Amino acid sequence: MNPLIQQLRRYGHLNEAAEKEIEQRIKYFSKRKGEHFLKEGQHVSSYFVLSKGLIRAYFFKNGRELNSWFGEENQIFGSILPVYTEKPSFENIQFLEDSEVYAIAVDDLNELYRKYPELNLIGRKIAEEVCIVLEERIISLHTESAIERYQSLIKLQPNLLNRVNLGHIASYLGITQETLSRIRR
Repeated sequence: MNPLIQQLRRYGHLNEAAEKEIEQRIKYFSKRKGEHFLKEGQHVSSYFVLSKGLIRAYFFKNGRELNSWFGEENQIFGSILPVYTEKPSFENIQFLEDSEVYAIAVDDLNELYRKYPELNLIGRKIAEEVCIVLEERIISLHTESAIERYQSLIKLQPNLLNRVNLGHIASYLGITQETLSRIRR
């Protein structure tokens, strides 16, 4: 079964007609390590799932890359500004490994939301989950120590330590690579 449809099903029931229409609108593509799904200033508004691979989201501040999140297989992703506000993206989404992607354009999804109320509910649940993740991330950055943030990362995404370079992890945690090395010891 299509990985994007599998993930949508996690949030609620899809009838057969809705599944067939979603399937027809999903695009599959592969990307090489280092390529981008989205760059700052672009208007790519899609939800997508990796069936294989790894991504990072980052932005620039004072000429430095700051990592805001990492994504692994079998999760739904999208850049929030283009998806929900039709504004250009503030972030960049880059593939850290060769990846296989299943994506659906938000315009297609919005059309299907109107046609299938159960899909609209699924979309709301996805948005709620995104809000929760973002709030937890904000709270973590402002209330937890570097050690606590590192321990949370290990708990929530343990595979990242073997798949992402330490510079990216340190940036995500809001610390220097030297501090991360001390914490890991």
